[in-house]
Amino acid sequence: MTTTRYFIARVAQAFGIFRRNQRMGAAASEMHLLREAEAHLGMAVWEKVDSIERLSIEYWNLRKLIKDRERVIIQLAHCENQLETTHKERADLLSASPTPQSGLYDERLAVISALEELTQQRDHIVTEARDVRRIYDGLKIKIEVLTKEQSASPQRAAEFEKVKQRLAELKQQFVALKDQRTAVGVKIDEGDKQLDQIDHSIGIFKNERRMQASETFKAIGEANREISILRAELGLLDTRIRQIHGEIGRYVSRHSFNDTHCAETVKSHRGLVEVMRALRRSVALNHRLGGMS
Repeated sequence: MTTTRYFIARVAQAFGIFRRNQRMGAAASEMHLLREAEAHLGMAVWEKVDSIERLSIEYWNLRKLIKDRERVIIQLAHCENQLETTHKERADLLSASPTPQSGLYDERLAVISALEELTQQRDHIVTEARDVRRIYDGLKIKIEVLTKEQSASPQRAAEFEKVKQRLAELKQQFVALKDQRTAVGVKIDEGDKQLDQIDHSIGIFKNERRMQASETFKAIGEANREISILRAELGLLDTRIRQIHGEIGRYVSRHSFNDTHCAETVKSHRGLVEVMRALRRSVALNHRLGGMS
């Protein structure tokens, strides 16, 4: 808004032409540009205002905030690197070859297979021993019957002796089968113990992997929380730094025409200061046309 356009607008208002919303919108847009220019100027010249007593608090606050910002950036970079490392560890953990566990499972299957064979062998021995026992019991009954008949014929005596001999053979066979069953039982007990040990080893391996995964997820969660806190702190610092840049830019641009220190500070940004001065004038004129002043 130039002075000429202002007078034209005033003449139009005298004839009843009011454009209040348009004027206020233009003023808001120009004010936004002015604030951007003040912040840009302040960022460019803040290191030169240490000699301006009026800006002493802004200057030293800004230095402190910039130091804090550098510290937060270093911490943030460290946390992000740590998070990246933890994610790699998690990926390595998930993609790690389960060779030890696979070996344990293969060994477990082999032991189970051997136990099944031993169990079948034991069942076969028990069945055979049961059959031997049945034959033995049948022959004993036969001996009892022959004894009660008390027949003294040579044929009956030979038959009696033959049955007694067979009973002795069956008894030896039964004892041998019993010994075999005991030996197989010992092997089954040893296999059961071996299977329990393998299951225990598998359980330990699973617990270790579970604990590693839990620790990794916990580290990722903590790193994410720390990064969120640092980013929020960095955002607040950036906002405050920008505000102080704006305050510095506003002061030196307003006083560059009556303060030699300010004039020297903005010497290389004279064109920007002139633009800011024109924006302030335009904002004031638009406010006046909008009835704000």
